[in-house]
Amino acid sequence: MLKLNQADRNELFNWCANNEIRWKFIPPRAPHFGGLWEAAVKSAKTHMLKEIGKVSITYENMLTLLAQIEMCLNSRPLTVLPSDPSDLEALTPGHFLVGSNLQAIPEAFLQNIPENRLDHWQQTQKHLKRIWSRWYPEYLQQLQTRAVKTNKAPIVLQPGQVVIIKDDCLPPAQWPLGKIVKVHPGKDGIVRVVILRTSSAENVVRPTAKIALLPSPINS
Repeated sequence: MLKLNQADRNELFNWCANNEIRWKFIPPRAPHFGGLWEAAVKSAKTHMLKEIGKVSITYENMLTLLAQIEMCLNSRPLTVLPSDPSDLEALTPGHFLVGSNLQAIPEAFLQNIPENRLDHWQQTQKHLKRIWSRWYPEYLQQLQTRAVKTNKAPIVLQPGQVVIIKDDCLPPAQWPLGKIVKVHPGKDGIVRVVILRTSSAENVVRPTAKIALLPSPINS
């Protein structure tokens, strides 16, 4: 663990004070105090343990897998960026770390290949893909649940809102976004189909079960 000397500590404290930054720490061994960020960590740890279980894995492979899981968590969209309404970009934890969203290179599909035919890197990517396939739909479901709890009423979909498009075939750390162009309510007034505009296509038709509404900066 890195330890700062007193001069460095004073410089850090002064810089935080000048920039009006205050740190508030949760108690030790109390992850439930962390709220949403601890919930994301708990979800990732749960799926990682289910996937790895008692499988023997080397130290280097574990470090690589943990780093890639961290990348997936920090790539998740949090809210809409209000800089330009025409842009389809969301604020992610990666923006606070590197100044932009995190990108990952898609890997080959390895799920049907036996473990003894894969090298260390391919085995790690296979574990990552399985963890992603578990965590990705769960996170979208959490977004939908949070939207219901925040609004205290049925969610009203309308043109101009930005959503995450659910696609189970996507590689890890890919979050396709779309902006609602038109809604199609049924005879009961409930919207079940929407038309979206994405960065690569116009008039993309999706059922509401395959989208998750991103919180707006005002409501978040």
